[in-house]
Amino acid sequence: MSKMTLGVNIDHVAVLREARRVNDPDILQALYVACENGADQITIHLREDRRHIQDNDVKNILMHSKLPVNLECSINKEILNILSSLKPHRATLVPEKREEVTTEGGLDVFSYEDEIRYAIEQLHDALIPVSLFVDPTIEAMEKSKELGAEMVELHTGLYSNLFAMLHSNLPYSHHSVKELQLPRYELETRLEKALNAIKTSALHARKIGLEVAAGHGLNYNNLDEIMHIDAITELNIGQSIIARSVFTGLGDAVKEMKRVTTR
Repeated sequence: MSKMTLGVNIDHVAVLREARRVNDPDILQALYVACENGADQITIHLREDRRHIQDNDVKNILMHSKLPVNLECSINKEILNILSSLKPHRATLVPEKREEVTTEGGLDVFSYEDEIRYAIEQLHDALIPVSLFVDPTIEAMEKSKELGAEMVELHTGLYSNLFAMLHSNLPYSHHSVKELQLPRYELETRLEKALNAIKTSALHARKIGLEVAAGHGLNYNNLDEIMHIDAITELNIGQSIIARSVFTGLGDAVKEMKRVTTR
């Protein structure tokens, strides 16, 4: 079992703030607490619709963070120009749809090959390393390398959703399968398949020279198997940490996740 870098995504602190459009909770306070309690990296997502993180948040976080900042964004030209000027430690290119609740699936590196290549070139011109948030397939690993990314972040949403349905009463819902009721043996089979896809993709990505991160839906309960994948060196986790912090405080929630990712 390997020790992995923990990127704490603090977007959901901004979600709470935007519910009332006042500076409470303070995103910078969340930054400081995460930094002081075990985070190795701060992750934020500047969405086109600015539903949580705002432009000034990005500027302030980059100015005050003593940790590397991984800035997630779409391939929208306006957003890319902002990133190129602000120069985060890394840019992670992700898909976006206005109607989605959260990111659904990985970036389509085949249909948007030219746009992604241009985005990577622009970010590289600004000396910003690039990661692509992609589904765990061998083909996506090969294409990410071909396009010039230094890193991939494997979308673990399918694995996480299957794990939740298998170990709780939550209905299974994924971008490709809606409200599908499955028997336990089928869930177990699909979960094993999803996990194997992550393992195989991570190993292949590392073999061809890509760094490997993972994220989406990961929490305190479903990380055991992920932690055994040595090719993955970084986890980006947000919602489950912020949700736990409602009951424990953010500092303890980050500390607990750090313990999970280093045991």
